[in-house]
Amino acid sequence: MTKRKTGHDYEISDELWTKIKALLPLPKPKKKAGRPREDDRKIMNGIFYLLRTGCQWKALPRCYGAPSTVHDRFQEWQISGLFEKIWQLGLLDYDDEEGLEWEWQAIDGAMTKAPLSGAGTGANPTDRGKKGTKRSLLTDGKGMPLSAVVDGANRHDKMLVKGTLDAIIIERPFPEDGIQNICMDKGYDFPDIRELVEEYGYSAHIRRRGEENIRIDIPGYRARRWVVERTHSWINRFRRLLIRWEKKIENYLAMIHFACAWITFRAAGLFG
Repeated sequence: MTKRKTGHDYEISDELWTKIKALLPLPKPKKKAGRPREDDRKIMNGIFYLLRTGCQWKALPRCYGAPSTVHDRFQEWQISGLFEKIWQLGLLDYDDEEGLEWEWQAIDGAMTKAPLSGAGTGANPTDRGKKGTKRSLLTDGKGMPLSAVVDGANRHDKMLVKGTLDAIIIERPFPEDGIQNICMDKGYDFPDIRELVEEYGYSAHIRRRGEENIRIDIPGYRARRWVVERTHSWINRFRRLLIRWEKKIENYLAMIHFACAWITFRAAGLFG
């Protein structure tokens, strides 16, 4: 019999909280006396619970505080850029522990439903024109997320390449420090994309349109683009991201940043 998960199974670890606590912005001073400020860790656990389960804000268990309080704190932290900072720290920790593999990077897009519409959504060409959003992701050679951007589902993958490369959230080593390759599927097979990635210092590895998927039997050869597809799958395990419920694109990106932070910290062996 499968044991049902409880709220505590979705709470962040002590080790991760120690990292996050050091990044928290100072709370805004109160204009008048009132109730004491809700505990930051309890609120962060509530946000993480919502990210993992995909529940509505108003359906958050009361053990995390009033849903309106959790949402207000999420907005406060989103505006301060906290979730992106957590992701940055996670990548730096991972780089110290395991080492980011800059030599081989991969980029790909994934579409999800967006029933509430909002900025960064558009008609989904694969879902009868219903509203959807596209997430473009860049990873290192092991699948660690380096950048993420969001646009409408009707935006072609090639239109998001420059924004994705510009959105790398930590300093990228100069290509002079070593060869950097970027792997892309044949949906990116356009002359302007090949020129663009070359300008960014990459050697492009793009399957050409019409080219069959041929198995390569070369000693030591390994496929490299699949890691970004796996990372998209990891992100979709956070049910708040499997379907986009945030109308504001900034809120949706903050949720993506938090998920990417959890992925990198876990890969660094911080917990779990």
